[in-house]
Amino acid sequence: MPSTTFRADAVLFDMDGTLTDSIAAVEAAWGAVAADLWLDPAEVIAATHGKRAIDNLAFYRPEIKAHEMDAAVEAFEQTILDFADSFQKRAARRLTSGESSAGFSARADLDSGESTPALSDTSTSHNGSFSTPSLPSYSSNDSTTGTRRPSFATRLSDKLVSARPEASDEPVFDKFADSDHTENDARMKAVEAQIEAAFEAACEADAVDRSIRILPGVKDMIACIPEGRYAVATSGAKTYAYGAMTRVGITPPPVTITADDKRLKAGKPAPDPFLLAASCLGFDAWDCVVFEDSPSGIRAGVASGAIVIAVCTSHERAKIEGCGAHFIVEDMRSVQCRTEGEGEGMKLVFTVEH
Repeated sequence: MPSTTFRADAVLFDMDGTLTDSIAAVEAAWGAVAADLWLDPAEVIAATHGKRAIDNLAFYRPEIKAHEMDAAVEAFEQTILDFADSFQKRAARRLTSGESSAGFSARADLDSGESTPALSDTSTSHNGSFSTPSLPSYSSNDSTTGTRRPSFATRLSDKLVSARPEASDEPVFDKFADSDHTENDARMKAVEAQIEAAFEAACEADAVDRSIRILPGVKDMIACIPEGRYAVATSGAKTYAYGAMTRVGITPPPVTITADDKRLKAGKPAPDPFLLAASCLGFDAWDCVVFEDSPSGIRAGVASGAIVIAVCTSHERAKIEGCGAHFIVEDMRSVQCRTEGEGEGMKLVFTVEH
C-alpha cells in the first residue's frame, strides 16, 4: 500500500464522526425534530450533519428568538446525550432489579415513569399543518418549569385520547348499538392498532443501543501527540462536545472550540473554527493537519489552508471524494504520527497509508 510522509506543527480534530461515534443518538435527536415538523427525517438528518445545532435550529425552528437560542441549543444537545445514555441506563437498571431481557420493554416504562427522549410537544393535524412552541422541549427535564418529561404512560394515554371517538353524552354502548357494526369494529381495530404501534415504538427505542463510542485509532493517535499540539474544533456546542468526549474517555484538550464560542463569526463549512483553534494553539492553520469526516467539515479544513485527512467513518468514500481532502482513509489506523525534535522546533511527522 502506498504511503506519504509529511511534517506539521499541530493537529486540529473534528469531534463527532472523527473522534467519537454518536451518529445514532444525533440522528435520533434530529429525527425527532423532523417528526415534530412533519418533515422527512432522512432529509433533515442529511442536511444537518456536520453543521452547528445553532445554525440548524435557526433554519428549522425560525420561531426561536435570538435570546432563546443558547438555551434551545443546550436543551437539544442534552437530548442527544439522553438518547445515547438511555440504553445503558435501562440495561443497568435491569441488572440491578433482576429483570429478564424479555421484560426490558415499554411496559417496564409504564411502571418506572421513564422513557427514551420524547418528541417535543407540538400541535399538529393530519392534514400537514402545524404550529410550534416558542421553545423546543427537547431535553429530559424542563429547566424553566422544573417538571419532568412526560413519561411513556402519559404519552400513550395522550395517543389513546386522540384516537378514541369524540366524547358524547350518549351512552357508549347505546351509541354502538344504534350505529353500523362494521364501522364500529373498524374504529375499535384502529384504536387497538394505535395501542400496539405505541408499544412497538417504545420497545424498538429501548432495543437500540445509541451509546457514544470512540472510533478506531483515536486513542493511539492522541497518545502520540504532545499536549499543546492538538485541539478540537467541533460543530457541537459545549454540552454535547464535552459530554461526548468524556463518555468515551477522551479528556477535552485545553483548546476545544465549540459551536457556541462567541469568538466565532461562522461555523463549518466556513474555516473559522479551525482558524480559531490553530490561533489558540499558537500556530498558523496552514502548518496544521485537520482530521474530518463530513463534507462541510472537510471543506472548512481545506478553506483554512490546513492539510486535510478525511476519514470514512460516517460517509461513504464516494460522498467525500469531491470535497478537497488531501488524503482519504478508512479511519485513523491508516495514519501514523511521531515527533521529531524538541521544544518549539518540534515537528509532528505523519505517515498516511492511502
